[in-house]
Amino acid sequence: MKHKRTRPYRPQTNGEAERFIKIALKEWAYAPTYTHSRQRTDYLSIWTYRYNYVRPHSALGRKPPASKLGAG
Repeated sequence: MKHKRTRPYRPQTNGEAERFIKIALKEWAYAPTYTHSRQRTDYLSIWTYRYNYVRPHSALGRKPPASKLGAG
């Protein structure tokens, strides 16, 4: 795998990463009401697991990303 640099905030050149950030902000960072910053940090690992192993993705035929790696 080769790292490829792209311009920030350019969905045209970095669509997958920009989409992930948008979803993370919507579903993890701002959706639940946190009483304090530590709760948000603690919930990140739970949200990341759900995003990769449970949440269906339309681009993957309604399967989670881990299913493409043989892990889900």
